Amino acid sequence: MKKIFLVAVSTVLFSCSKDDSATETNTGKSVYAVGQEYNGTNNVAKLWKSGVATNLTDGSQDAMARSVYVSGNDVYVAGYEENGTNDVAKLWKNGVATALTDGNHRAYATAVFVSGNDVYVTGYEYNSNNMGVVKLWKNGVVTDLTDGTLSASAYSVFVSGNDVFVSGRESNGTKNIAKIWKNGVATSLTDGSEHAEAKSVFISGNDVYASGQVSNGGPYVAKFWKNGEVTAFTDGSYQAAAESICVSENDVYVAGYEYNGTKSVAKVWKNGVATDLTDGNQYAYANSIYVSGNDVYVSGTEYNGVGGEDGFSVAKLWKNGVATNLTNGTTDAYVSAVFVK
Repeated sequence: MKKIFLVAVSTVLFSCSKDDSATETNTGKSVYAVGQEYNGTNNVAKLWKSGVATNLTDGSQDAMARSVYVSGNDVYVAGYEENGTNDVAKLWKNGVATALTDGNHRAYATAVFVSGNDVYVTGYEYNSNNMGVVKLWKNGVVTDLTDGTLSASAYSVFVSGNDVFVSGRESNGTKNIAKIWKNGVATSLTDGSEHAEAKSVFISGNDVYASGQVSNGGPYVAKFWKNGEVTAFTDGSYQAAAESICVSENDVYVAGYEYNGTKSVAKVWKNGVATDLTDGNQYAYANSIYVSGNDVYVSGTEYNGVGGEDGFSVAKLWKNGVATNLTNGTTDAYVSAVFVK
């Protein structure tokens, strides 16, 4: 069946972006979300602005939107689209696509961040040996962060001043190591004795936060790191994931999910304390979090139990725990990221 935990899927990426106006009210702000919806043949990459959908692709090829960042009047979306043979990493600016890779190998753009006039995109591309190579594009110019000897993936990018942080994972030949690259220099968050990945990175002041998950062979444990020091959110009894992290004032918010023994429950942890976004009757996943003022926005998906064993996945946004459906549940859809401006 299609209920595969996302922690086991290497192409899933979600990021969190800082709201620099977090002390302001949300009057007149727009909520942006990106993801995809199935058209009966392929997944169509989509952008929702305050609930109104725009197709980024025409549906003739499979595509997915992974990350969104709004700067001024410009909306940037990172993702990928097939070319008939391979997935091509792409960046959409105001709906106009630019290919970041040539399509000779599978490639994925997983996160976008804008700082001043510079547009940063991270992701990964498989080489001729089928090893994922972590990539960072700055204004379209690519830099490899790994050498391709062992497979690696990148999921999130954050720019603070002159420093560029990328989070992801790299294999040591046996296990995946959770890593953060700062200006191209890697720091390992785990020692390589367990499978691990850093799904999201966030900078607050001088502190470097990351969220992700770690497994020693059993269920994945949701965790976050602050300056390399790790805190576990879950006890390992059930599969869990910490997909996105956001820091506002002194509060640390993490979005993810945890299995309840039957289904996965979408969750938000605030300073380590969990709040369930779903009741556990259907599979649900929280993928991205954004804090604006006193409001907490989360994007994700929940299955509706209609039309099959588990039904269709419905693209969802939660604001302060209250859900809004972005799709009608007659076909599969997902939201990968949320941004408020």
